[in-house]
Amino acid sequence: MAETTPKPKAQLDEEFSELYRTHLRDVYSYAYYRVGNHHDAEDLTEQTFLQAYRHFERAQRESHGRPLRPWLIRIAHNLAANLYRDRSRRPVSPIEASDTLSDLHTTEDLVESRNELSRVLEGVRQLPDDRREALIMRFALDMDNREIARALGRSDGATKVLIHRAIKQLEGLVADAPDGEAAPEQGTTSDGETAPGKGTAPGERAAE
Repeated sequence: MAETTPKPKAQLDEEFSELYRTHLRDVYSYAYYRVGNHHDAEDLTEQTFLQAYRHFERAQRESHGRPLRPWLIRIAHNLAANLYRDRSRRPVSPIEASDTLSDLHTTEDLVESRNELSRVLEGVRQLPDDRREALIMRFALDMDNREIARALGRSDGATKVLIHRAIKQLEGLVADAPDGEAAPEQGTTSDGETAPGKGTAPGERAAE
């Protein structure tokens, strides 16, 4: 089979710019939920796209027309794992306060749901890494099972089982958690930073 003619650099740059605009929010959101603070999330996002740019043309060929979001998230996943190994630490909080609370209307609902959200977030923190990763991708990024499988390098079947077990374990952790635990302030993390809503990226947050 004849080799594919390389694309002109201008065309590749234009296509990569489109990829960047399309998936910047998801990559940044994943990075933030993974590392727990804005500074590291912005650095991880930048490193993800720098690495993606170096291998973009090959990724296009090997994707056979499939979306490249799982490929980007896999790069971010690997970089985050390296970050933990290098610093010998875990994230401050993988998932903090989200815009889940923004749809509440009454004080009673707010208090009840904050307590429930606190238990859910604490349960997520206790999950094994692969199960926590799968839930971040499924519920924070709204990725389907096939995308998650590609991002994690697993089969579709194994990913379905992973997510099922993660949800069952989380349900057990939440059920066993004591009532009345304090939840973080809406929109803030344990270190006082504003947590991004789904799809918030650097440069798109309100100026401080």
